Amino acid sequence: MLPPQHRLRSTAAFGRTVKKGRKKGSATVVAYTLVDKTSVASVGGPRVGLIVSKAVGNAVARHHTSRLLRHASAEALRSLDIPTGAHIVLRALPASGNATYQEIKADVHSCIRRSL
Repeated sequence: MLPPQHRLRSTAAFGRTVKKGRKKGSATVVAYTLVDKTSVASVGGPRVGLIVSKAVGNAVARHHTSRLLRHASAEALRSLDIPTGAHIVLRALPASGNATYQEIKADVHSCIRRSL
């Protein structure tokens, strides 16, 4: 689970990150990363948001995929050197509905690392 200070909740922040952030993709996820140097003091750490559409599958598959993405992103926050003011949006692709945790974790780490 992501701690509250690492959750991206604002609709405006999601839109800004997707439109202006760097985009890197893989088989299961696409990562959009925007490092906002102006709000470093107020952010409290890097923030991660998730987008899991109906293309991934039914409600059960979407919730399962969301849980896997949350755990993979929490591990990425601990293990990767991510700047404090970074906003990261992870968009699940349809292939993520059938992917294992190891595949999703590898793709999340790879996409975040490449987008920084």
